[in-house]
Amino acid sequence: MARNSESSQPTARRRTIIDAEPSPHLAELDLAQLRAYRERLTGEEEKASYWRRLLHARIDLLEAESHTEGALSFEDLVRVLGETGSGQTRHTLLRVRPADPLPDLPVLAEMWVTEIDPHDPTAVAEALDRLRSAEQQLTDYRRALHDRIDEATGELIVRYRDDPTSALTALPEV
Repeated sequence: MARNSESSQPTARRRTIIDAEPSPHLAELDLAQLRAYRERLTGEEEKASYWRRLLHARIDLLEAESHTEGALSFEDLVRVLGETGSGQTRHTLLRVRPADPLPDLPVLAEMWVTEIDPHDPTAVAEALDRLRSAEQQLTDYRRALHDRIDEATGELIVRYRDDPTSALTALPEV
């Protein structure tokens, strides 16, 4: 089993085109409904992913502030917010707007308004525990969304294999 980069827990390998099987859960949807369902799932995954990245940034900032005497400098902010620990930089999704409502998951709004003294080790530890718990909830939620997206994608692949011309209806008209 592969390890998920988001946690140390083993995860099942994501489905591939070769593994595509019909889904009994999606059999009653027509092609347009199936595509719309998959698009909604993808949009929800993008939102959850966006909020998860914000949580990561909040955790990184809080940890950095707790190891600094004064306020973080601009250079510190660039370093802290630009690094991901994997050698890659953070990217934002242009399709997700900050005005979009939060998913019904952890109480994320409460975490942004909580003021924490970065030099109070107890307050920092409690805040980090709350943030990490919320991050784990979002990770689990994203994993469930990925499973559903994979199922919908597999169903689309099966239908396109059965009727290749049906894939043409997804193309924009010229």
